[in-house]
Parts: sequence; C-alpha cells; structure tokens
Amino acid sequence: MSANFESTIAQRAQALGSSTLYEASGLPTAVDPAIRPLWRGAFIAAPAFPLECSPGDNLALHLALERAPKGSVLVVGTGNFVAGYWGEVLTVAAQAAGVVGLVIDGGVRDIQAIEKLGFPVFSRGVSVKGTVKATAPSIGESMPFNGAQVAPGDLVVADDDGVVIIPRAEVERTLAEGEARADNEARMMAALRAGSTTVELMGLKRQEVGQ
Repeated sequence: MSANFESTIAQRAQALGSSTLYEASGLPTAVDPAIRPLWRGAFIAAPAFPLECSPGDNLALHLALERAPKGSVLVVGTGNFVAGYWGEVLTVAAQAAGVVGLVIDGGVRDIQAIEKLGFPVFSRGVSVKGTVKATAPSIGESMPFNGAQVAPGDLVVADDDGVVIIPRAEVERTLAEGEARADNEARMMAALRAGSTTVELMGLKRQEVGQ
C-alpha cells in the first residue's frame, strides 16, 4: 500500500472508530477488551507487524524494531504475561524507526513518559518489573491474538473503545460497510431528535410492563 492510500484508510477508520468497524466487518476482529489504551485518546490505524515474546522476555521487540516497515504498529503476543516489556527507551527507538504504535497482551511501564511522547500504546497492564533478553519466538509471522487473527499488513484500529484487527483483504469492504452504517445511524439520530423513538425506528416489539 502506498503512503497516501494508508493515510486515507487511517482517516476513514478514525472517522468510524473501532466499534463501528467491528460491527461492519462481520468477522471475529475484536481483541480481548482487557487490552486497553495506556492513555485516554490514544488512537492507532495502521498495518500490523506481529511478533511473539517469550513470557518475561522482550528480545523480540528489540529485533522487530529493525525489521518492522515504517508506518506499522507492533502487535505483540506474550502469552498474557504482564511485565514491563516496553518503556521509554523502546518508545523513542520506535518513533525513530517510524513505528506508529504498540498493541501488546502483556505489560508496559514508563507510562508518563510514553504519554508525553504521544506514542499510542494498548496493553493488558502496567508493571514495574523488567524483562530479560534471551529468546525471540517469532517476528513478522501470522498468529492468533486474543480473540482475533493477525497477519502482516492487516489493519489494526485501536481507540478508547478497544482494538480490532481487520484482515487486509477485508479492509475496503469493511470501511465501505462501516460508512454506510454510520450514515444510517446519523439519519436515525436526526429522527430521534425530531421526536421518533428507538422502538419505532428499530421495529422493536412493544411489551407493557407486567404483561
């Protein structure tokens, strides 16, 4: 994908948000909701670069920063082991390498510094405990990730609602269906402001209390 094309996709994804894109995809794209933004307002819409770390070992992250394409987001499996895999030093290294975000099912630390640097991170937790640097199970390979699948180049969208990973082949369809969904919701909200009810607009069955 060209840089301009990726920028257009990111703008469309940000306008829709992760929840709308999840509904529009019709696929198991949602990541475990326990993986949350490190700071409010963090946003990512970028191609995935997956990797796996051994529990309590962050060597794969250091190696990935030498291999990840510019403009990508690191999607990191740790076996849900919460430790401080990532901190200020790796954030600075990532920004220098052109990596635009991190989604990790483990932990991070140096959260004030990361927020000050404006680097979007989505993690399972925060931990002061550091890691060793000994093994790198996989870098740049497809893998299951906390309820979704991720392959290099898949679209990762992460915001305050959560994280979705959309297969590369499904991105354009999902964006188009998401935009149609957003248009329908905009018309519904206009009707609600004009006095209609959700029961009427959604064709819901009325049932009196006590019946």
